[in-house]
Amino acid sequence: MFGLLDINNFYCNCESVFQPRLQGKPVVVLSNNDGCIISRSAEAKVLGLQMGDPYFQVKELLERHQVHVFSSNYPLYGDMSRRVMYCLAQNAPEVEIYSIDEAFMDLHGMERYLGSLDTFARNLRAKVLKRTGLPNCVGVAPTKTLAKLANRLAKKQPEHGGVVFLDTDERRRWALEQVAVEDVWGVGRQYAAKLTAAGIYSAAELAACSDSFARKHLGGVVGARLVRELQGYPCHGLAPSEDGSLRRQSICCSRSFGQALTSFDDVLGAVATFLSRGAEKLRRQADAAHMLTVFVSKSRYGLEPPPYTFSAVVTLPRATNDTGELLTQARAVLAAIWQPGRYVKAGIVLDGLEPAGQVQLSLFCAEPPSEKRSLIMAEMDALNRRFGKNTVRLATAIPAPGLAVAPWAAKASWRSPAYTTQLSDLLQVR
Repeated sequence: MFGLLDINNFYCNCESVFQPRLQGKPVVVLSNNDGCIISRSAEAKVLGLQMGDPYFQVKELLERHQVHVFSSNYPLYGDMSRRVMYCLAQNAPEVEIYSIDEAFMDLHGMERYLGSLDTFARNLRAKVLKRTGLPNCVGVAPTKTLAKLANRLAKKQPEHGGVVFLDTDERRRWALEQVAVEDVWGVGRQYAAKLTAAGIYSAAELAACSDSFARKHLGGVVGARLVRELQGYPCHGLAPSEDGSLRRQSICCSRSFGQALTSFDDVLGAVATFLSRGAEKLRRQADAAHMLTVFVSKSRYGLEPPPYTFSAVVTLPRATNDTGELLTQARAVLAAIWQPGRYVKAGIVLDGLEPAGQVQLSLFCAEPPSEKRSLIMAEMDALNRRFGKNTVRLATAIPAPGLAVAPWAAKASWRSPAYTTQLSDLLQVR
C-alpha cells in the first residue's frame, strides 16, 4: 500500500496559520514579482479566480470581493513544508517528498505494526493538522497512481473526512468511476484529447484498456504502466525526494526584475546574485560545473522589436564551483551579448556537472583547483548558513551605496513576515 498526504491550498493556509482572521475569507498568493495567482483558498476559488490569472487582470475582482492578497513568502512556506515532512518521517517507514506540499509513503506490510491503515491515515492527518495547523488530505491505495487518485477524491468529497482508502477492488472501481480521464495523474492535455476522441472519458474506462492500446496511444511502456497502476498492480516505487537531497544534473537560477533595467552594471549585479545562488547549490551537492549559460530578456510587450532574449554558452577551462571564477566568466559572456535596451529578466544555467574532487583537467590547463579558494567558499557558505542568506557575498552582487533595495529585486508588495525563520518576525504573545 502507498499513502499520499497533500496539504490543502498550501501557500494560502501557511498564511492563515499565523493570521487566524483569514480563515473563512478569500485569500490568494501571487507568484514572484507579484505577477499571477499561484494559490487560492477555497473561498477564492468560488469567486472564479483561476491559477495563473495575471494580477493586473483580476485586480478589480479582488478589490470588489475584498480578497486578501499576499506576495510569495518562500522562506515561510519552505519551513512549514519541512515541519510537515518531519512529522511524516516520524510516522511512516519510508517517505518520498514529491513536492513542497505533498509526499508519498510506502506502507507495504505495515498493517501488522500499524493496524488498520485507514485508522493510521486518519490519525496521521489529525497529527499533521495539530502540529502545523495545516489542513490536509490522505489517499491510501495499492499503487502510487491510485493513491494520487484517492487523495483527489478526499479533497473533492468532504464527506470522507479527508481520507479515502482503496483497500478492495470494489472501492477501486468506485473511485475510478468518480474521476475524469483528464484528471488522472500522468495524463496530460494532449493525451486527454486523444483518449476522449477514442471514447474514453473516465479513469475506469482507461483502466479497462488493453495493453496494446495503452502502448500505442499513451507513449509506449509508460502508458502501459499507467494503465496497470490503475488496475491495482504497482509499477513504481518511491523515488529520490525533491527536498534538496536529490543530485541535480543541471542548475538554473533566474528571476524577473521588479523594474526594467537599462544599466549594464545593474544587470551584471543581478547575474552575480543568481550565479552566487547557483554556485551555492553546486557546492552543496559537491559538484563542479564545466559549462555556463547566461541569458537576459527584454519585455515582449514593450516597443522594442525582437529578438527579446539573448544568451551565450561558455565551456570553462576546467570544471569549478568557485563563485569568483564563475563570475569572471559570466561577466565576459554578458559583455559579449549585451545590447542597449530595457531588460526585465536574467538568469544562469550551470551544466556539465562533475564531482568536485575529481575534476577533469584539460590539456592546456593542468593547474588543479586551489585548495585555498575551496576553503574560502566553504567558509562563506558556513557564514551564510549561520547568519542568514547573503551575509557574505561578492561585491558585484551588492547594490550601489544609498540603495536600500537592489534595483533587480522582485516586487513583493504584500509579503507577510517570516514568522518561523527570522527572529525579528516571531509572533509575540502579550
